[in-house]
Amino acid sequence: MENELINIFDEQRNKAGIATRAEVHKRGHWHETFHCWVISRQNGIDYIDLQIRSHLKKDFPNLLDITAAGHLLAHETVHEGIREVNEELGIRVSFNELLSLGVIKDRILTGDFIDNEFCHVYLYTSKYQLADYRLQQEEVSGIVRAKFDEFFELWNCARDELEAEGFELNSAGEKVSLTMRLGKSKFVPHEKSYYQAIVTLIRNQIGK
Repeated sequence: MENELINIFDEQRNKAGIATRAEVHKRGHWHETFHCWVISRQNGIDYIDLQIRSHLKKDFPNLLDITAAGHLLAHETVHEGIREVNEELGIRVSFNELLSLGVIKDRILTGDFIDNEFCHVYLYTSKYQLADYRLQQEEVSGIVRAKFDEFFELWNCARDELEAEGFELNSAGEKVSLTMRLGKSKFVPHEKSYYQAIVTLIRNQIGK
């Protein structure tokens, strides 16, 4: 995975060449990613699904993150990013079912890890239940569902925690029910501005 080839850009999003994934994160090259946030509505309440990153992940294991996301490889178009949803979550979704929320810049700086991303962000309104997910265990160890209003308030500093329910995979790959109280420290450290942009864009789409 560290030797995957990725297109790199300057900060104005002009293409600057190709580099390996390892070099991209070592040198802080700007690169493109695909982000898909999954929402649903049940009994008049809007929910958002969050993935728990696998403990096997090199970066940010066990933290909560975007429902499905990944790097766009040098040979891929943004349309091919839909593979992340199908692979990580095990549900069948076509690119035409996604709603574009635009391209958002995001930076994560932790020690020697420098992640500068142009994020192609999409929204998927799902009719799937949590039990329908078939997770790619080496990437995702669980899925939880939270009320969107609480997620919005968390990132706009109107609450300190939210409650989420879902499941986590045990060592045998079996689903184990899970209830969590989540503060910001439990999430991958995307920029606060990224999270705030995301929750605002989603709220605009669901008509709050």
